[in-house]
Order: sequence, then structure tokens, then C-alpha cells
Amino acid sequence: MSPEQGQRWGWAQAIHPDDLGRLNDYWLSVIASGEPGEIEARLRRFDGAYRWFLFRASPLRDGSGAIVKWYGTNTDIDDRRRAEEALRDRESDARSLLDNMPGFLARFSPDGTPDIVNRPLREYLGKTIEEMNRWKANDAVHPDDLAHSIEVFDNAISSGQPFEFQYRLRRFDGVHRWFQARLVPVRSLEGRILQWNALITDIDKQKHAEGELRVAQSELARVTRVMAMGQLTASIAHEVNQPLSGIVTNAGTCLRMLDANPPNLEGARETARRTIRDANRTSDVIARLRKLYSKREPVPEITDLNEATREVISLSLNELQKNQVVLRQDLAQDLPPVMGDRIQLQQVILNLIRNASDAMSTIDDRPRELIVKTDLDESGGVRLSVKDSGVGIDPGSEGKLFESFYTTKSDGMGIGLSVSRSIMESHRGRLWAVKNEGPGATFLFSIPCASNT
Repeated sequence: MSPEQGQRWGWAQAIHPDDLGRLNDYWLSVIASGEPGEIEARLRRFDGAYRWFLFRASPLRDGSGAIVKWYGTNTDIDDRRRAEEALRDRESDARSLLDNMPGFLARFSPDGTPDIVNRPLREYLGKTIEEMNRWKANDAVHPDDLAHSIEVFDNAISSGQPFEFQYRLRRFDGVHRWFQARLVPVRSLEGRILQWNALITDIDKQKHAEGELRVAQSELARVTRVMAMGQLTASIAHEVNQPLSGIVTNAGTCLRMLDANPPNLEGARETARRTIRDANRTSDVIARLRKLYSKREPVPEITDLNEATREVISLSLNELQKNQVVLRQDLAQDLPPVMGDRIQLQQVILNLIRNASDAMSTIDDRPRELIVKTDLDESGGVRLSVKDSGVGIDPGSEGKLFESFYTTKSDGMGIGLSVSRSIMESHRGRLWAVKNEGPGATFLFSIPCASNT
């Protein structure tokens, strides 16, 4: 286009037809306002190709402020526009990918503000992205989980470390479901956090299945305890008969002292006090037995493992003596307490002691020795071991010892060790077995100290 062709409005012939009307209207509005302006439009090159330009115009004024000329620049921005369009296309593809994922995905800014939430999560919550950006989705978290979720989230954002937690989210129709949220930071080359990526997985079925499994394990444990009652009958009779005999003897003595002439009141008082003592002892024995064999929900509490072990040993002692088992206790002093269900821990100890006794029932060529030991393990947790001098572990059964319904006993059900391991795992501990250097085997469990839970 020659200078003459571009004079007046001739230059408009080089504007893309789709942009001409918009550009013309804008240019007239700038002239009318007398203020600088800018607009983007496509300009035709000599070869017929159109490229995007940034049109800028500014007025030149005289001393009185009147506009005498307009000066303009046209800057080629086609490459930038194409890059922006390509970026928008990629973002659109990424958005489409996020929105069509079967799971819930989100992105958070470095300070933890949500800026991208995929469509499945928005539809589940019934929230818009604007509401979520303004933290209007907090009411979707179950009230019992909200404080803990905020605390975990804030601590992780502050520390910059990946994290995960479980919580319940309310669906748009008011139903709460369990989810596991995992968040990881995305960092620049300098280590600065650019964003947080989150994956939120529905684990509701898993949580309910775990609850049902705990109920089943609790019931299996109760069945195991009931089965053990027959074998502990002699121990129960021994424990209860001793204080009952004392009560009868003291009551007879008290009567004789009262019938004396004159009555021996001081002696009668003393025998009455001994009667009360033996009655309380009987009550304690019965209470321990009722706890051990009752059907109840787990109750975590700070527990002295040595004390819990001694109670189980006292209930088992008579049966062990009957089976000619020599029991030795090696309980560590100053053992830190553990956090757990005392009765469930005692069930595990009882099962290990009974199994050790059974493993030595056919041994006649060496002492039937059983050692119950407590100490600290390498990680600082509390460990209990039950070591016997019995038949040991069959190499072919090492991998099956803790499987449900696997047993080496002719009259066993194969649930004792399986339930015991489940109990230990629910206490964040573990249960395992090792072969002794000599005869027999050792079964051990370890759980964290109360200060570490």
C-alpha cells in the first residue's frame, strides 16, 4: 500500500474484515474522548497474511490544549498472541483432563488457597469454584473432623512437607463419606513452593469394611477367650477357693471368740477384718475374670504392661503347674507405660502363654521352661516375649503361623494367633515369632510407648 493509498481512511482496507467494525468504533471513541487508547486487531501483510498488532494512539496538543495531531504505533504481537492461544489450549486440555478424571483433584496456591478444583469434586460438594476459593467449602467437612483437618493442613503448609489425612466430606445431598486427602508441593528450581497438588480419594467402603472387620475380630477374640475358660477352670477354682477358705475359717474363729466368756472382742474384730480382706480379694479375682471374658468395646488407656502381665500369669499359674511348666518372669524395671486396651493386651499375653504351654506338653527329655520377659525394643517401644522349650516352629509352617484357621493342634481352631496379630496391629504394634538357638520358639510383640502415641 502506497502512502497515498493509506491516506485518510484508506489504511482501513488492510484491517481484517472481522476486526474492522470494532476497530473503527473504538478509534472514533478515542478521537471523541481526546484520551490515549489501544486495541488489538489483525493487519494484512503485503502477501495477504494477517497478523495481530497492538494499535496505540496518543494526541499531540498545542499550548492551549487543543489536539493538533494524533500519533500512533502498530506493534506486531502475533507471536505473543499465538503463544497465549497455545497456552490457553493447553490449559483447556489440562482442565478437560482434570474434569474427566474419575477421582477428586485440586490445586492450591502456596498459602493453601484453592485455585483449581476439578468438576467431579465441585459436583460432589455442590459448590462453585468461587465459593471454594473463598473457603466456603469448610461447612462440607464433618464437624467432628474440621478442627483436626485445619490443624493438619496448616502445619503442612507451614512446614512445606507432603502430607495426608482422612476426613468426612458432606455430599451435596447431605450424606457424609470418608475420604483420604494427599497433598504434595510443586517446587521451583530454587526450592520455592509454586503450588500444592491434591488427590482426594473416596475410602468410605474401606472404612466401613475396617469397622466390620474390627467387630468380627472382637467376636473371634471373645470366642477364643470363652474356649480358654475350660482350660483355666482349675486356675479359677484355685484363685477363688483360697480367699473363700479364709473367709470360712475367719468367720468360725470370730464366732468362737464371741461365744467365749468373756467374749474376746479385740480378737473378733481382727478376724472380722481378715474376713473383709479375703472377701475383697475374692471380689478382685472375680472382677478380673469377668473383664477378661466379657464382651466389650476396646477402651484405650495408659497401661502398665508389667502389671497386666502379672495378672495374666496369676490366672494361668495353676494350669502351668498342672502341666509341669516352670515359669520364670523377667520383667524390666522402670518400663514406660503403653497406650492400649488393657483387656485386649491381656488376651494376647494369655494366648501366647497358653500356646507356649501346649508346645511343651509332649516334652519329657528336658525341663518345660517358660520365660516371660519385658524390655524396650530398638525403636524405643515396649516389647514382651514368651520363650518356651517346646517342639519349636516347623519350617514348613513359618509363613502360615498367623493365618486365620491355620493350626498345628489337633483340637485347635487356628484363630488365636490371627486375632492376636490383629489386636497388635490395631495398637500400631506387631507380633512375630523366632526360632530359639536351642529347643523351642519365642513369640514376641512390640507396641509404642504411651508418650509416642
